[in-house]
Amino acid sequence: MSRADQLFLQNCRDILSKGVWDTDLPVRPRWEDGTPAHTVKLFGVVNRYDLREEFPILTVRRQYLKSAIDELLWIWQKKSNSIHDLSSHVWDAWADEEGSIGKAYGYQLGVKYDFPEGEMDQVDWILHTLKRSPASRRMVTNLFNHHDLKDMALQPCAYSMTFNVSGKVLNGILNQRSQDMLTANGWNVMQYAALLMMFAQVSGLEAGELIHVIADAHIYDRHVPVVEELLKREPYAAPRVTLDPTVTDFYAFTKSSFTVEGYQYHELEGKIPVAI
Repeated sequence: MSRADQLFLQNCRDILSKGVWDTDLPVRPRWEDGTPAHTVKLFGVVNRYDLREEFPILTVRRQYLKSAIDELLWIWQKKSNSIHDLSSHVWDAWADEEGSIGKAYGYQLGVKYDFPEGEMDQVDWILHTLKRSPASRRMVTNLFNHHDLKDMALQPCAYSMTFNVSGKVLNGILNQRSQDMLTANGWNVMQYAALLMMFAQVSGLEAGELIHVIADAHIYDRHVPVVEELLKREPYAAPRVTLDPTVTDFYAFTKSSFTVEGYQYHELEGKIPVAI
């Protein structure tokens, strides 16, 4: 089985067997019928993925890599907060009448700061540092800007990336305050593995480990039967995911820059309930 399947399934087993329910507490999320969306959760889940061994993509359910990368590029490359710049509809429920999600995600990465090296936004500063000072231990991005939280449609879940170079290998730590395991875990892991690959390639480095730190890893009450079905499935081996080697500029990557070969997966029947 793939490493991504192994970690995902074990995380889900641990949450269901050891987790704590919030049914006795008031919660913000709601189902479409207005019912409170309660969860069972574990605190402080840490997973490690080595991109030199395989690309982390689930096979117990189908994952849409190019759609995930499209959203990632919307945030990290376009630095946009407008759903009109996004091919999918994953953010439609959070957008205002003009299609904006406020000062969230891509907006934060596009803000320019006076770094010691000059005025840059967070993405350009990381790319600059990777090429000129790869031994730096200060390559950290942060989307959780307390000053702007009131102007965000949704406070960022995956809020911080730390990049670190060991020799010629680029590693990264993704910090996430909240993780909906069924709908978002595989999605976010694919995205930030892809980001690590892109940053490594344009910096003349090799993508190494992605460490995913989740503060609140949870399964929604109406997702439990779906997760229990996934736990019965036999995973396939990980597919081969490659990146177009001719691209040397981060801003030239597209979702088509990635190629997936040999992807076997189980289909997921029915529509997954969405909590908003």
